Amino acid sequence: MAGKPKLHYPNGRGRTESIRWLLAAAGVEFEEEFIETKEDLLKLLNDGSLLFQQVPMVEIDGMKMVQTRAILSYIAAKYNLYGKDLKERAWIDIYVEGTTELMGMMMFLAFQAAGTKEKNIALMIERATTRYFPAYEKALKDHGHDYLVGNKLSWADIHLLEAILMVEEYKPDILSTFPLLQAFKGRTSNIPTIKKFLQPGSQRKPPSDEKFVATVTKIFNT
Repeated sequence: MAGKPKLHYPNGRGRTESIRWLLAAAGVEFEEEFIETKEDLLKLLNDGSLLFQQVPMVEIDGMKMVQTRAILSYIAAKYNLYGKDLKERAWIDIYVEGTTELMGMMMFLAFQAAGTKEKNIALMIERATTRYFPAYEKALKDHGHDYLVGNKLSWADIHLLEAILMVEEYKPDILSTFPLLQAFKGRTSNIPTIKKFLQPGSQRKPPSDEKFVATVTKIFNT
């Protein structure tokens, strides 16, 4: 029997948080080996574990997988969160890519200077309310289902809930004009595996703070 997936990344959100979300939602227990120093990263580089000299890296099913999108696609397919056919998979990809764009606007905010950060937070909120959330609200309205694709929980739903909760950290009432997304958030947050992940003490990471920024800066010379 294969062991638990093992995630290699610093102890924070970054590009690995969506991997944690997807595994947790699938009910899969996983381990984490945190990269805490430059030497930890060099060890992975020197033993050939990082194909493109980058993390995240996930050990799963005998592979040392890199590239976030590839890792997520594999996990989604493995745990039946990637639709029932090619068309559903295409729609899941479309929604995931849109959500990833929005999340990308938040990923590096903690690393930015105050003035730049505030400007980019405002831009992110504007994009969320005029570009991304209206698209998901319309999708839910048009098909009348509980989930984005095929009326079944998929990677697209898990990714969207993660994004919603991230945006709410900057603007708690962001969903005030999106009633269907409010209901979606309530449904998906109460799926047992996701509800467990949202509880204190889970492997979900908090927003990036100064300590995480300092650690990442030191490890990666950013």
